[in-house]
Amino acid sequence: MTAVTETPWSTLGYLVYKRTYSRRLDETDINSRTEEFDETVERVIKSANNQLKVGFTTQEEERLRGYLLGLKGSVAGRFWWQMGTATVDRLGLSSLQNCAFTTVDDPVRPFTWAMDMLMLGSGVGYNIQRKNVEKLPSVNASFSGPTRVDSDDADYIVPDSREGWVKLLGKTLKAAFLSEKNPTFTYSTKLIRGKGALIKGFGGVASGPEDLCWGITQISKVLEKRAGKKVRPIDMLDVMNIIGAVVVAGNVRRSAQIAIGDADDVEYLLAKRWDLGNIPSWRAMSNNSVVCDDISDLHEFFWDGYEGKGEPYGLINLKLSRKVGRLGETQYPDPDVQGYNPCAEQSLANYETCCLAEVFLPNISTRDEFLDVCKLLYRINKHSLMLPCHHEETQTIVHKNMRMGIGVTGVLQATEEQKGWLKEAYEDLRDFDDFYSRAHGWPASVKLTTVKPSGTLSLLPGVTPGVHPGYSQYMIRRVRIASNHPLVETCRAHGYDVEYQRNFDGSEDRGTVVVSFPFSYPEGTTLAKDMTAIAQLEAVKWLQEVWSDNSVSCTVYYRKEELPEIKKYLKKHYKNGHKSLSFLLHSEHGFQQAPLEEITKEVFDEMVKRTTLITSISSVEMDAGDDCASGACPVR
Repeated sequence: MTAVTETPWSTLGYLVYKRTYSRRLDETDINSRTEEFDETVERVIKSANNQLKVGFTTQEEERLRGYLLGLKGSVAGRFWWQMGTATVDRLGLSSLQNCAFTTVDDPVRPFTWAMDMLMLGSGVGYNIQRKNVEKLPSVNASFSGPTRVDSDDADYIVPDSREGWVKLLGKTLKAAFLSEKNPTFTYSTKLIRGKGALIKGFGGVASGPEDLCWGITQISKVLEKRAGKKVRPIDMLDVMNIIGAVVVAGNVRRSAQIAIGDADDVEYLLAKRWDLGNIPSWRAMSNNSVVCDDISDLHEFFWDGYEGKGEPYGLINLKLSRKVGRLGETQYPDPDVQGYNPCAEQSLANYETCCLAEVFLPNISTRDEFLDVCKLLYRINKHSLMLPCHHEETQTIVHKNMRMGIGVTGVLQATEEQKGWLKEAYEDLRDFDDFYSRAHGWPASVKLTTVKPSGTLSLLPGVTPGVHPGYSQYMIRRVRIASNHPLVETCRAHGYDVEYQRNFDGSEDRGTVVVSFPFSYPEGTTLAKDMTAIAQLEAVKWLQEVWSDNSVSCTVYYRKEELPEIKKYLKKHYKNGHKSLSFLLHSEHGFQQAPLEEITKEVFDEMVKRTTLITSISSVEMDAGDDCASGACPVR
């Protein structure tokens, strides 16, 4: 085929690409020109052969080039950002993983591992059910947090590296849980570069030491309150959330988290009841879900979030996730699953990671083209999973499971013919995995397919995300950007509204701005107002039957009057029909600066009139790609 030279961007697509995936051509020069999309595509294709050893032929490279440039398919955001860099050579597996998960059953390792993976750009899920947290020892009765002295005689001088930050967290946790004598120490951050300095490997700029010190202080305060006592799941939630806040402070990285707790843990269920006041702002860092395989087991507080009090929690059906791939198929069991990634489309074992890819279903012309795109993306993912990892336990489980998630997006914009390809294409992909794995002497993949929320990638061509309906015909789409990012001034110059991000407690986060863009879907797009919550649930269940052997992540939009029907549906279909679910009030959800806000055509036209579409950007600094960025994952 002939390579596509014109990429079919949406009104936001080019800006989102430049913000999220375009790298400087010279990482040592802040004034260096950044990539255009064709250059990013070439970097990815070259890396597939040189770093991942995929072995694409010239003809296969040409087909892949056309699919990527034509926005028919896409590697994951991690791949767009990292492939071809020295970071992949140095860190291997973990540099390209979207999704990560750990069980909090140890006082140190789950937290240091989670911080490390978050700093590398993976979204992290963690299970804080009582049965796991109860395995942790009591906090030392005499524990007090470490003291920052910033002098050469400190017990620990924090190196200017990701590893140094993680080690400081580990030392703090060891002092709290494992030290027998004088469980405290001093530390110095004198070696950490100042805020705004270039990060040459991962990209972006340094945040300076202050946010790290703030995080260590807050984690210490959480643990000091439990001195001489066992910790609770709510304490472990706070520690993980604070870690996430520290990582976000670096501006380059996003921190996407999902906490998974017990359905009857009242403290956990009230953790995000912002309406009650006195809730730490860091708890906004995670989506929260509960483990449940029978709706009748849910505590009454669970449903309070669905009435608009605080945030609605999501549902995780671990029993079904371990039992089946696609619904009804028991030949692909997944017994080691203990949780999910932040968007809850990928079931994962302890310390496991996985990678993603995506096909823009409405843009595919034929069934053969669909399968060809899937196979080319599969090969990139499969080879990436065989890279070594600096975490031994992660390398072991990833090389055993070889889990990936090839997703489809724009499902509700696709034709009946396009949707009809999914079932048989999955079966063909399974056969291809068996053949390809045997040919390379690798294990078959325990899971292959998924449907993710697609908060970022779907914006490139402007298709509806995943299996979601269009939020509305006309809307404001809000994009979060680091305040010191040069794109902010570009957005202002083009007339777009820019404001600081507001925290749940009403304060401003001056490190992040929210930019508002007018956005619309083509006439004829299936909209949320045209679908009942039950119809959305049925679409999720259908995709779990025909395509996804992982899970189907979808935020089901609902109205309060639909709650009785939702409960009735879940009582009948949830146990054997859904692996993970989340819900959000279509309006009146209480979120400030929500990623999507419905507007009238008149407001849309007025916003378009006073803004100028961004179609080219010269020399700007870009940040790391992450499909689990704030606002992309469903609120659970």
